[in-house]
Amino acid sequence: MDALIIAALAGVGFLVAYHTYGRWLGRKIFELSAQAVCPSVRLRDGVDYVPTPKAVVFGHHFTSIAGTGPIVGPAIAVLWGWLPALLWVVFGSIFIGAVHDLGALVVSLRNNGQTVGDIAGRLLNGRTRLLFLLILLMALTVVLAIFGLVIATVFKRFPASIFPCLVQIPIATAIGYCLYRRGGKLLWPSLGALALMYLTVIWGDAGMLHQLNATMANWSILTWVVILLVYSYVASVLPVWMLLQPRDYINSLQLISALALILAGLAVAALWGGPPLSDGTRPALSLAAPMFNPQPTGAPLLFPFLFITVACGAISGFHCLVSSGTSSKQLRTEPDARLVGYGGMLTEGFLAVLVLLACAAGLGLGFKVGDVTLTGQAAWAAKYESWSLVSKGAIGSFVQGSANFLESLGITEAIAVALMGVLVASFAGTTMDTACRLQRYVIQELAAAFAPGQANPRASARHTPLRWLRNKHGATLLAIALAAVLASAPAPGQPWSLAQAGQGGLILWPLFGATNQLLGGLAFVVISFYLWRRSRPVWFLILPALFMLVMPLWAMTTQLFFGSGDAKSWLDEGHWLLVAIALGTIALEIWMIVEAVALFPRAKGVLEQHALDSHNPPLAAPQPQPVKSAC
Repeated sequence: MDALIIAALAGVGFLVAYHTYGRWLGRKIFELSAQAVCPSVRLRDGVDYVPTPKAVVFGHHFTSIAGTGPIVGPAIAVLWGWLPALLWVVFGSIFIGAVHDLGALVVSLRNNGQTVGDIAGRLLNGRTRLLFLLILLMALTVVLAIFGLVIATVFKRFPASIFPCLVQIPIATAIGYCLYRRGGKLLWPSLGALALMYLTVIWGDAGMLHQLNATMANWSILTWVVILLVYSYVASVLPVWMLLQPRDYINSLQLISALALILAGLAVAALWGGPPLSDGTRPALSLAAPMFNPQPTGAPLLFPFLFITVACGAISGFHCLVSSGTSSKQLRTEPDARLVGYGGMLTEGFLAVLVLLACAAGLGLGFKVGDVTLTGQAAWAAKYESWSLVSKGAIGSFVQGSANFLESLGITEAIAVALMGVLVASFAGTTMDTACRLQRYVIQELAAAFAPGQANPRASARHTPLRWLRNKHGATLLAIALAAVLASAPAPGQPWSLAQAGQGGLILWPLFGATNQLLGGLAFVVISFYLWRRSRPVWFLILPALFMLVMPLWAMTTQLFFGSGDAKSWLDEGHWLLVAIALGTIALEIWMIVEAVALFPRAKGVLEQHALDSHNPPLAAPQPQPVKSAC
């Protein structure tokens, strides 16, 4: 019953926060106006800038920011006890993460849909812009390399999820074609797509499909990484309405409905017990994990690593890239930003709460180890014996715990596990293709920064060696090439072989958590400068900004000089690149903070040069002319 009460209180808390703090931010701080002309309308090109219903943008945004982050992070953090992780998820989402996402989205809306890194050049200075974009380039390269590994690992462990994930692509393409070429309504296509996707989960491992799934599950990780990177290239260069947007939208329908099933299963397990055991009894639902466990075996210190481990689900710097890279180019009106930015983060926060409960309580409902069924604290302890065990099995712990909730509803074990496997792989897939598109934008912006004659970019692009990077195809090819080079390496400390190749993203993964959170802190700096230059309040940003600058620096410094994986051991193992990037990132952060502190007192009430929102009246925007065709 405790787990059900926690879920209910968290859900109510998020709803109250959305209708109070979120409304105050939208109306009083950012002054969202339905009369303003958004970039999707003003710059509509049918490829990246596409006016889109807020429900569809929400689906794209939610599935892109979520990824596996709100699953892996909370599933690991339970090792420190469920209470610290829960407090960070709830209060972090409301007062830090959702503010960060909404702020980045609004600032981008007011700057022609540019990324927050590009905007930093005007709000602070050109050096800051370049430093920010370089950090984004590194972070997104790691995302593309590691998420291919994550998806491949999920497919290998849960083969029944392969066909349902692959079939989402043609379903999404059909939905995008029908909606954006015929201008149809959302309801019936949405219900049809949702029903079809659930049918693929139920029947997607039957008969010949079982053999197909088994065959593809045996493909090497490198093979899957290459296939997924090629798919990401296609999704990045196609018009956003054709594949990326509708796939994210239909995924969001399936994922949110799956979360509803998890919540329903939690309620049934709390009231009537979990799935029946071999003797016919239904185990009682309880919190098998400890409330507080400050010194788990082999784990780093709770402070600061809890706040680095749980990123998505509380705050993640990657979200500022989605907000300012893709979502800002799709919103039709400014007031939609509150649902997409603030509401999307709170939805992710609730997902993280359910993950915590699946690992802290759902595991206790039982799972088999050989011929023995473990329940209660014994079941939890078997999965959370040490840091190394948890780090390798976090996704499996969530799948098992949440599948137990679904089985409490009478769903068979095979379907429950397949559905949870699809949920994890789909989240990772939508993040991966969005990350590729974001990396394309970053590379194009970097190419523009280094190209001469920026006042006339089209003219200069014909006379610079970087002209091919200003093109969406060239920029995307470089994005996947960088990720492929990194991914093709073996896991750290392993010799190269076909079986080991594809795990190279793990080389830089130890730094990704801190770097990702650092992006959040730097995004807060940009948002603060945007408001400060317009003489608007920034007091509510001060503590979140400081927190998200200090914690990553603390964690990265600990990793380098005081942790078990310190700089000396990394160098002894030949990971000089890891040490160089860590030291470089620390130097860049300190540099950017010094630049911001020096400029802040002189920036109040002074609009940045070439401010794009200094005159944005509700001009009559050109009306789109949709092409009608049969669907």
